[in-house]
Amino acid sequence: MQAFTTLTGLVAPLERDNVDTDMIIPKQFLKSIKRSGFGPNLFDELRYLDEGQPDQDCSQRPLNPDFILNQPCYQGASILLAGRNFGCGSSREHAPWALLDYGFRCIIAPSFADIFYNNCFKNGILPITLSETEVEALFHAENAANEGLKLTVDLQQQVITLPDGQQFSFNIDEFRRNCLLQGLDEIGLTLQQADEIKAFEARHQQQFPWLFAAH
Repeated sequence: MQAFTTLTGLVAPLERDNVDTDMIIPKQFLKSIKRSGFGPNLFDELRYLDEGQPDQDCSQRPLNPDFILNQPCYQGASILLAGRNFGCGSSREHAPWALLDYGFRCIIAPSFADIFYNNCFKNGILPITLSETEVEALFHAENAANEGLKLTVDLQQQVITLPDGQQFSFNIDEFRRNCLLQGLDEIGLTLQQADEIKAFEARHQQQFPWLFAAH
């Protein structure tokens, strides 16, 4: 998993509440357990004017010109600014996979659905919860920016900095913060104990050899 330390990136504003995981990545595209390849279908229903189908070439589909991700000023955005209860609905881990595959490394919202929030950390995405007043201030700052708003997110210091120097603080629990800073998912955490695991397996085989006897 890619480590997250400091990110300076363009903000894409999605001023909607209750964006569920089916809107993030519709169910018909959940055909793979690989973590890549879902970016073209991120927000599919909002992004395209037709109804997308699996294995369809997205480059040939008609785009919705009013959707933020299709507007030139938001190309390359790596920070998503969203409304309340982002990621609600089903528990599909494909939702953070699609966001990450598109290029988002950070999501800022007043609140998140619990399972989605947890899945973000497992996949190298930083979900930041700010107050509704602070999120509204970021939406206003984005609207006022002529060429798009860029923010700097410092996970070590747990601070968001605007171009004018204004800052917003956020809190991530220490365990999750350290995992993101080191780029460790659950597999990575387990592999840190590889020597101890091998030693245990060797002792276990020596103590109970009949469990390992060939049948």
